[in-house]
Amino acid sequence: MRTLVIETATAACSVALIADGRVTANRHEVVGRGHAERLIAMIAELPEGGRAEQILVDCGPGSFTGIRVGIAAARGLALGWGVPVSGYSSLALLAAAAFGRDDPGGRDLPDLAVVLEGGHGEVFMQGFAAPLRATAPFVSLRPEAALDALLATTVMVGNGVRFLAAIAPDRAYREMLPDAASATLLPSRFATLPAVPIYGRAPDAKPAATPAVAAGLPA
Repeated sequence: MRTLVIETATAACSVALIADGRVTANRHEVVGRGHAERLIAMIAELPEGGRAEQILVDCGPGSFTGIRVGIAAARGLALGWGVPVSGYSSLALLAAAAFGRDDPGGRDLPDLAVVLEGGHGEVFMQGFAAPLRATAPFVSLRPEAALDALLATTVMVGNGVRFLAAIAPDRAYREMLPDAASATLLPSRFATLPAVPIYGRAPDAKPAATPAVAAGLPA
């Protein structure tokens, strides 16, 4: 079974086709806020236009606009192709990628915290341990509070670590962005979320109501 993975939760935009546990084709670009312009074109560049038997999409937390672009595309393609769509967390994907790169032999590693850029000067953060499991629910915190919540030995990864490094430069940081190709490292239990946004906090901008919503019908 072939899976199309869509990743748009941060400044990176990436897509991947996965079959039998390996990546058969992928695209990855750092686009900033250009997900809407690049995502469909990147999918079209994949073999057979990215056609797959199932779709997996990042539900967040992360960029409000990026998350909605990715989920809208995933739902639209799933409807057109008649295939199922499910989601995963950007935090879990980054944790899986970090553990997968550092622990190819299956050895236990120190706990890590995934730290993503949030909004209003906050970061999204969640702790993980190897083999991949969450050690706490994700939270949205000011960088100072995030540092206070972490042990000194905890490795921090993600695109939000720069805010923490500006306060405590002697800690262990690694800047990373999610990549759809890393979904091969994600245990199946982390890839069964409903394809709905995980915002982490109330979005600043609220989308205009569609005619269906305005009429009180399901969107």
